Amino acid sequence: MAVTESSAWVPEGVDITVPNASRVYDFALGGVHNFRVDRDFFTHAEQAMPQLRLLAQANRSFLGRAVRWLTEAGMRQFLDLGSGIPTLGNVHEVAQETHPGTRVVYVDIDPVAVEQSNSLLSANRYATAIRGDLRDPQAILRDPRLLEFLDFSEPVAVLMVAVLHFIPDRDDPRSIIREFGGALMPGSYLALSHGTLESTPEGRAQQETVRKLYEQTPTPFVVRDPEQVAALIEDCFDLLPPGVVSVDQWRPDPEDDELPQPVLAAVGRRR
Repeated sequence: MAVTESSAWVPEGVDITVPNASRVYDFALGGVHNFRVDRDFFTHAEQAMPQLRLLAQANRSFLGRAVRWLTEAGMRQFLDLGSGIPTLGNVHEVAQETHPGTRVVYVDIDPVAVEQSNSLLSANRYATAIRGDLRDPQAILRDPRLLEFLDFSEPVAVLMVAVLHFIPDRDDPRSIIREFGGALMPGSYLALSHGTLESTPEGRAQQETVRKLYEQTPTPFVVRDPEQVAALIEDCFDLLPPGVVSVDQWRPDPEDDELPQPVLAAVGRRR
């Protein structure tokens, strides 16, 4: 059961009358840190697009595979931008399972996500969460808590999972990625996922209904095609195989069912 709106964990000043993308996503994944407005929003969105929960799960599975792959590639530092609310399969859980000393910094604009992350991480000396706006890379990169945890003279794996489709073209997502990339050593990585256009007329109609619902929130979303997603990262990162693909096709586990989703995934290496 989800936590009630009167719970003490709700940070002061949080508007619980407006749905929030990270809390909606938390509910879609079975989390408990969400409010009635978030649950009602997801219910309406799922009625319009019945595969929405499966889409969220596929995206979360990609995150786990990407973190495992990056850990195997030698990454011991992770910066998770737009990290959302703590739910099963967090970055630190996956990365620290094989390398307990891996350092992880979560960043989110939502104070609920940050507060709950830090509550979860209170006993973990190698992970923390800070509040930050992805559209202001320099403020994030200068944050004292971030610099306390991550050493940018060594490679860092940056994660932008299911967040860039909330950054419209007017906020120039390519320049945002370029700024983060400029702070990274060669040999660092960027892993991202991004919403894309549904492949069928019926799917596109459902997606458009959901898009209009998100216009009622502080974070409307925009879809981009594979070429547009590839262009976002090309200034600093070399796209790695298999390229920009559906999340279910990015290095799937042998037991995974490949169910094409309107979400793209890609990983690039800092040149």
